[in-house]
Amino acid sequence: MEIWIVSVILVGALYFLISEKLPVDVTAIGIIALLAITGILSPAEAVAGFANPAVITVGAMFLISRGLIRTGAVEYLSTQVVNVAGGNARSAMLLVLLTAAVSSAFINNTPVVVLFIPVLISMCCRFGESPSQYLITLSYVSILAGTCTLIGTSTNILVSDMSARYGFQALGMFELARLGIPLAVVGLLFLLVAAPRLMPTHNNPACQLNRDGGKRYLAELLIPADSAMVGQTPDAAFNRQHPSIEVIEVIRRQTVYYPDRDRMTLAADDRLLVKGGASDLLRLYETDSTTLPHVTGPMDLTGGAAERITVEAVIPPLSALVGDRLTDTDLLQSDRFHVIAVERGGAHYGERSFREMRLRTGDILLVTLPWVKMDDLRARGDLIVVEEVHQQIVKRHKAGVAALIFAAMVLLASCGVLDILVAAVSAVLLMLVTGCLQMRDAYRSLQGNVLVLIAGTLALGAAMEKTGTSHLYAQYFLGFFEGLPTGFILGSFMVLTSLSTQLLSNNATAVLLMPIAVSTAIGLGVNPKPFIMAVCFGASACFATPIGYQTNLLVYGPGGYRFSDYFKLGMPLNLIIILGGSWWIPKLWPF
Repeated sequence: MEIWIVSVILVGALYFLISEKLPVDVTAIGIIALLAITGILSPAEAVAGFANPAVITVGAMFLISRGLIRTGAVEYLSTQVVNVAGGNARSAMLLVLLTAAVSSAFINNTPVVVLFIPVLISMCCRFGESPSQYLITLSYVSILAGTCTLIGTSTNILVSDMSARYGFQALGMFELARLGIPLAVVGLLFLLVAAPRLMPTHNNPACQLNRDGGKRYLAELLIPADSAMVGQTPDAAFNRQHPSIEVIEVIRRQTVYYPDRDRMTLAADDRLLVKGGASDLLRLYETDSTTLPHVTGPMDLTGGAAERITVEAVIPPLSALVGDRLTDTDLLQSDRFHVIAVERGGAHYGERSFREMRLRTGDILLVTLPWVKMDDLRARGDLIVVEEVHQQIVKRHKAGVAALIFAAMVLLASCGVLDILVAAVSAVLLMLVTGCLQMRDAYRSLQGNVLVLIAGTLALGAAMEKTGTSHLYAQYFLGFFEGLPTGFILGSFMVLTSLSTQLLSNNATAVLLMPIAVSTAIGLGVNPKPFIMAVCFGASACFATPIGYQTNLLVYGPGGYRFSDYFKLGMPLNLIIILGGSWWIPKLWPF
């Protein structure tokens, strides 16, 4: 009976985690409550996940990452890379990706991607490249690099702690590097060759400023029913009389189209996101071909308003705006900024339709503001302004101290002088004492939904182990592969783990499949360590969907990607990880 109860809770949890009909932290709390109510776990067992060393370590790593970002330690490194690259576009892009990879191997990769999105877009604008060909690569490279060290991703920390709890050794700081580095190198080479060929090449509206010797403005136009442009292609509509106008996006109802990718002609009520010089925009406004869709308008280039610009801003995972309604924020109407549109997953929402919508990670806000207020917008910690390299550096003079604290943590944990939990918590304490991190920033950096999700899935994993559910599932799994080589079963388990992580978070996948992996190995009579490593690498092979990992979702909007773009580039990358892991894991960690 207990197995049935746990199975029903598991199925329900999977449904809500995949569909996101409830926030993931609410689902996790529901798991804990149901396991305690049904008596499957005692109250102490149900909430034991909150005191789990892995949860504390993951939380500490969030704070350490924030300290390194806020002091400018990581940004200083990225700036130096840009300077070293000089004028060679390919070298610059490669150096930026390598820098992001090295950073992601040691700190949480989400803030790394947050930092490097504007860096990469700025460089693409400078060299005339399409950001769409590199942003998805940035996300994938950060994920690949995260598998190279124990602290590269929270999944590795979780797997290490669970491995120790099951009576096997915890993972060493660089134990994963033996396989992680070769897979990351092969993956990066594949991305450098395949991404330019498989990814779209549409322009990003961020490449609007100080281009071709003068300011370029971003504006939104409406095509009226009697416009002469109706029936014309976007290029033909502007090329003759307004040569500096470039159509970035065509919004038809709520669907976003890209003229460089989608063949189409203009229709009545289409909205155009364009960029161009002030003189061409002024001449365009004087005709009857287009009108401004907003009363205030993103671009009123007359008189004192000539210094007003429009930029894109992305909602990052750590933003305090996530979950808020736009009407409750200071962005909708203020004397500094004004949001005129929101784009989410390829859908465009105008001012009338987005007021009550709750913001999500990856949403793109089209913000109009006076030029002199750009520094105010950049200074906000809850938005990524993608029009240029982020310049706001807090407490730059503390960057060296933060870097020294971080290096000491890695060294002491690597040499076994301190446990990774003790080293991480000590590093947080030192960053707080030395002023590298403020308590207010520390609380904001704690991704509560992630920590609660880990605690909830740990409780479910404990219930599966206690009731024998994981052993039963392992027997079913082995039944499909009875008589087949152990290496083939290991590869099949990596496939199962990789498929699961496309829909669930990598942490949830690792926690739920670890008991089954250990039970499968014991059932085969082999060393469980290879299966533990298969969970570790398989759970991070989340490349085929934008929802597989939050960095994938973060570049979804700025890159103008479709769901299929992730599949085209991510599936081969998944195969590289699965095949490479299936072949090399038994050689590095024998059965």
